[in-house]
Amino acid sequence: MQISEKYNPQEIEQKWYNYWLENKYFHSEPNEKPPYTIVIPPPNVTGILHMGHMLNNTIQDVLVRRARMQGFNACWVPGTDHASIATEAKVVAKLKSEGINKSDITREEFLKHAWEWTDKYGGTILEQLKKLGCSCDWDRTRFTLEDKMSQQVIKSFVDLYNKGLIYRGYRMVNWDPEAKTNISDEEVIFKEQNGKLYFLKYKIEGTEEFLSVATTRPETIFGDTAVCINPNDERYAHLKGKNVIVPIVNRVIPIIEDEYVDIEFGTGALKITPAHDINDYEIGQKHNLQMIDSLDDDGNLNDHGLHYAGKNRFDVRKQIAKELEENDLLLKAEDYVNKVGTSERTGAVIEPKVSVQWFLKMSDIAKPALDVVMDDEVKFYPEKFKNTYKHWMENIRDWNISRQLWWGQQIPAFYYGDGENDFVVAENIEEALELAKQKTNNQQLTTNNLKQDEDALDTWFSSWLWPMSVFDGLLDPDNKDINYYYPTSDLVTGPDIIFFWVARMIMAGLEFKGEVPFKNVYFTGIVRDKQRRKMSKQLGNSPDPLDLISQYGADGVRVGSLLSSAAGNDLLFDEDLMVQGRNFMSKIWSAFRLINMWKHEDKPANSTEKQAIEWFENKLNKTIAEIDDQFEKFRISDALHLLYKLIWDDFCGSYLEAIKPNYGEGISKEVYNKTVALFEELMKFVHPFMPFQSEEIWQLISERKVDEALVIAQQKKAEKFNEDIIKNFETASEIISGIRNYRQTKGISPKETVEFYTNASEFANEPVVKKLANVSQIHFGAKTDKPSFTFLVGSTEISIPLSENLDLEEEKIKTEEEVKYLKGFLISVDKKLSNEKFVANAKPEVVEIERKKQKDALDKITILEEKLKSLN
Repeated sequence: MQISEKYNPQEIEQKWYNYWLENKYFHSEPNEKPPYTIVIPPPNVTGILHMGHMLNNTIQDVLVRRARMQGFNACWVPGTDHASIATEAKVVAKLKSEGINKSDITREEFLKHAWEWTDKYGGTILEQLKKLGCSCDWDRTRFTLEDKMSQQVIKSFVDLYNKGLIYRGYRMVNWDPEAKTNISDEEVIFKEQNGKLYFLKYKIEGTEEFLSVATTRPETIFGDTAVCINPNDERYAHLKGKNVIVPIVNRVIPIIEDEYVDIEFGTGALKITPAHDINDYEIGQKHNLQMIDSLDDDGNLNDHGLHYAGKNRFDVRKQIAKELEENDLLLKAEDYVNKVGTSERTGAVIEPKVSVQWFLKMSDIAKPALDVVMDDEVKFYPEKFKNTYKHWMENIRDWNISRQLWWGQQIPAFYYGDGENDFVVAENIEEALELAKQKTNNQQLTTNNLKQDEDALDTWFSSWLWPMSVFDGLLDPDNKDINYYYPTSDLVTGPDIIFFWVARMIMAGLEFKGEVPFKNVYFTGIVRDKQRRKMSKQLGNSPDPLDLISQYGADGVRVGSLLSSAAGNDLLFDEDLMVQGRNFMSKIWSAFRLINMWKHEDKPANSTEKQAIEWFENKLNKTIAEIDDQFEKFRISDALHLLYKLIWDDFCGSYLEAIKPNYGEGISKEVYNKTVALFEELMKFVHPFMPFQSEEIWQLISERKVDEALVIAQQKKAEKFNEDIIKNFETASEIISGIRNYRQTKGISPKETVEFYTNASEFANEPVVKKLANVSQIHFGAKTDKPSFTFLVGSTEISIPLSENLDLEEEKIKTEEEVKYLKGFLISVDKKLSNEKFVANAKPEVVEIERKKQKDALDKITILEEKLKSLN
């Protein structure tokens, strides 16, 4: 068979992906096998693949492919999220470029444009995931805004409302003036900004005296309804019960007292603007203050802003500071750094705003969701995220689930009057009409009398149902899919959405199914650049994953990403990792070509081959057990490192070298078949990490039937192994390395044979040592009087007589330098071990390591001093 010299991913990848799809190897239906289920964290429908997606989905694919090869009925459900804020913003921008304002068209017209946008750009990211090799069950692809998914969202809202868990009320919310909607507390990102602290003069009514009030937001004075002082502040005791005049506005407002005010901050006098600050809102409620909202939805001043009406809030800040100064109402302005809330979605500075919103009570449903994580019914990897989760769940606030958007599930509340409670909640308008007739006792009502709430539900209110809704579990609670696949097995996600999504899915699962939605949560790290900056389009520090795949192959990129991606730890991206991944592919391909090139003959295996086979079979079984253990702990990077070493060092570096026939000779057919079988087993373990190349090799190395694909082959289970056989071979490998090191340092050709003396009476792997180190003779239990190169492998001493051509004086100097270094090293170790505090407090294994260092140094010094005697 002619095998190309170089592996070409571009020729291979699409071929095998199409083959897997055509044969439905990724598709799952309930059967007698145990299920293994993962639901994809749904990316935004209009999103494109970035480095975070690549890492996250590679890990999911590794888990799914491995489960499939371990006999599970693996089902990986893909899909996308409608992403209310992000998608609506893109559609609004597109319409604006066409000269259309959202406010000038109906909801139905806008949604038509939004669906056109989604149909055009949606799903791109799923196609990109196929390039990465993701083995999703594409027949099960879902979209959070498709009909059946939306029905489940509405059904859950009605159910929670009827249980008394959803309510409508006036609250202070985080208003995003760019997206023109409120957002949750978790979507507010606080950033340090340089600004000014302005000290304003509030004149005491009827006097020339003034009260100095410090603020970073002078543009909000139009909403001031009081100035507050601490009742214990003696500086202002004479002002109790008096009024002040708001600068420029000239409105008279009271001076009130509240211990909330920090006497030490600013001037100790606080302007209270209940409509524009959460803390002011609380004080306003407590003291029954008037609420004046002076900003519109765009963040511009409204009519309360007098001559600033219609102007942007930040422009007003600059202009009003100037006006205050001109009217001697500004005492001073100081540079000030403060934390400003910004929208995670748009980056706009958030405005606190009081409005009518819908809320979900969280305290009752949060407690069970906290317990299942604390009790490890849902396990977190790494475990450290349990503390993060616990803190948030114990300090949880009611969830604001309404958004002032059109792209999303419309809130199923129907109004029949203008009163605060003149509404009903139902799954559709027909059911709403019947409820309204009952509530009003008015049978004359028609659907024309009902008006549905304009707001849409928070996107997370649909995705929190994801592990259930993808199987239509709320529409048909007893269907075969939900009964078989739920609860799902593992969730792979980023720690940044532990509150948005992970916690809420757990709550929803317990609330609607009475079961947790998944058993394990694996938190990936964040992909960062070498400067530890998060990769982003704005910084321009993120490579295009598709470009990387084109350059290094999907397998190379997958391996490169995973080699340095321990659970929960950030991945510092370095393109050298991709090179390492590609080099691993080249190493495997070279091993395949080598095996394929060998002629096989009908002859028995020799002792070297037998020992190599026996050792590698045991080593393979041991490594399989270790890999299984790492997967149990979700240490996927560590599992890959074990496999990498097994293939690169053990299989290619030792096993193939040990069985490689001499030039011009063939290999025993028995050994060849065994080697192919071992290589096939390795490909089974490589496949989850490197699916394309492993499938190519699998199909070429042996004749296969049509349905004999590697993707569905069963991985070998770990069997018993003999530790002594493994250790003996490792000892032989160290001896071989020592002899190769001797050749390298002395400039001796690998083709030139050597002999050596040893204190050992025998080697378990003598034939292997002789072949791989090109040794002509081993003198067991003997010493040489000749000057020699000596090294230790454990307690085994190896002495190679030095060549007569060697410069003995130079060798003596080198040896003396080595002794000097070792004695200096020994002093530092002795110092540490003579420190009683260190020995008493350090972990026993740490102390043991130091004792071993001490013994090894002493043994080496003894050998080198013996060598010096022979050189004199």
